[in-house]
Amino acid sequence: MNSGYAVTAVALVALATILVGAFGLRISRTTSDFYVASRTVGPRLNATAISGEYLSAASFLGIAGLVLVQGPDMLWYPVGYTAGYLVLLLFVAAPLRRSGAYTLPDFAEARLSSQAVRRLAGAFVVGTGWLYLLPQLQGAGLTLTVLTGAPDWLGGVVVAVVVVAIVAAGGMRSITFVQAFQYWLKLTALLVPALFLVLAWQGDGAPRRAFDEPATFRDQRAVRVDDTLRLTLERPLTVRVDGTVDGRRHPGRTVRLAAGTHRIEAGTRLVFDRGAEVPVRERGSGGGLSPSQAESRGERPLYATYGLILATFLGTMGLPHVVVRFYTSPHGVAARRTTVAVLGLIGAFYLLPPLYGALGRLYAPELALTGDADAAALLLPDRLIGGLGGDLLGALIAGGAFAAFLSTASGLTMAVAGVLTQDVLPTRGVRHFRLGTVLAMAVPLAASALVGGLPVADAVGLAFAVSASSFCPLLVLGIWWRRLTPPGAAAGMLVGGGSALLAVAATMAGFPGSGALHALLAWPALWSVPLGFLTMILVSLATAGRVPAGTAAILARFHLPEELRAEAKA
Repeated sequence: MNSGYAVTAVALVALATILVGAFGLRISRTTSDFYVASRTVGPRLNATAISGEYLSAASFLGIAGLVLVQGPDMLWYPVGYTAGYLVLLLFVAAPLRRSGAYTLPDFAEARLSSQAVRRLAGAFVVGTGWLYLLPQLQGAGLTLTVLTGAPDWLGGVVVAVVVVAIVAAGGMRSITFVQAFQYWLKLTALLVPALFLVLAWQGDGAPRRAFDEPATFRDQRAVRVDDTLRLTLERPLTVRVDGTVDGRRHPGRTVRLAAGTHRIEAGTRLVFDRGAEVPVRERGSGGGLSPSQAESRGERPLYATYGLILATFLGTMGLPHVVVRFYTSPHGVAARRTTVAVLGLIGAFYLLPPLYGALGRLYAPELALTGDADAAALLLPDRLIGGLGGDLLGALIAGGAFAAFLSTASGLTMAVAGVLTQDVLPTRGVRHFRLGTVLAMAVPLAASALVGGLPVADAVGLAFAVSASSFCPLLVLGIWWRRLTPPGAAAGMLVGGGSALLAVAATMAGFPGSGALHALLAWPALWSVPLGFLTMILVSLATAGRVPAGTAAILARFHLPEELRAEAKA
């Protein structure tokens, strides 16, 4: 691909983002404008903005990579991401807006009259937000590296600078317009190339079904192995090797590898002939899912699928950048209408990434070996179309990918900065909100330089699991159960969210290697979510005398439509 076109596309997206954000800045004058856009964002604009920030690096690049490597089972990711809004619509959207809060910690304090619960909720918001920001910055680095050969830290720095500029300058007013614009840009950036890619595929004579037979190389392909891995061969394979295989050095000569498992050292270059079957990267050595998750999915696929479904279904309602947008709705009815519109918008978008994953298996199968499966969508235009047309379509996808990083990162930065300003910095106000914006981005930017490149869907999946285990019980019980107490809420968040965080962190570190315990820790939502709910309920029942005074009036405010409340006051 011509890197000049890609750089131009990324630069244009960044410039357009700044210009659209500047429009929001012109009408952002008050503190309420900065935090919740003065609660005046209508359902259509709000739904488009929510869709823009929700469709992150995991959606734009990660799903295609997961489908390429793991196959159709990975379609549960987009299904879960979408269905999470149905749960949000049924249980949370309207009462959350009627709570009158600015942030999730505000909601926790308003419902439970507890500074301790507020601080704990704030810590989870910041932690979840930083976990979700990390893959946006890493995905941006991957995009620029694949397209231009730039250092892998540069893309994250570009995203950080643009996001801090628009969030600090105009707050929620600015990012509302930015995210609405970027939704349509992202949809166009996948839809238009997809039409041309499908036409090229239809006229190419490639297999009609990508997953019914083993993947093969459609032309001679050189693959450089950056990290040591193990390849499993179903039958003997002849390949040219420049590097070390099974402990033996091969200086650029043809080698016949027997059926079985072979260790390929980092730095080795493999050249596969046209028509050669693509070796299988052994579970536990990466590709689309983290090693631990890939291993557990192979051992216990049904358990892993249910764990994924529960995490994505229930995790959406607690994501800080999603929840904060509902505070911008004028009233509860508008919040519900917004959620219905979001279901349609993100459902339409999620029809496209799986197509890129299937085509990637046909035309870029080596990405499963190198661990760069997230780059499938970026490389396909050059593989299928080539020439000027491929360059232009690739540049469009690159621009859309950067829009995904920018829109999600801006929403997360807004949510984290709001909590830092309200609960960490010594004073509040617009000036300190801008300082909070810098702090909100600085930590994940530094972490992205220190942490290795995890597949983008993995870090996002971690955020969903923690959110489902901590904020889902707090919101559902806080809205629908009058006997919830501050000690119960705090204990439930600590036990549920904390155990999910420790479980997934342990599996990311490679402990334990296999077995039932391994699967339980790699996909914790099936036990950590019920554990969070159960802890919250039992501790609340044991501290029944700690139910806050005025709980009945607070719940009435959550559930009564605004018109009835106004009539009651009159």
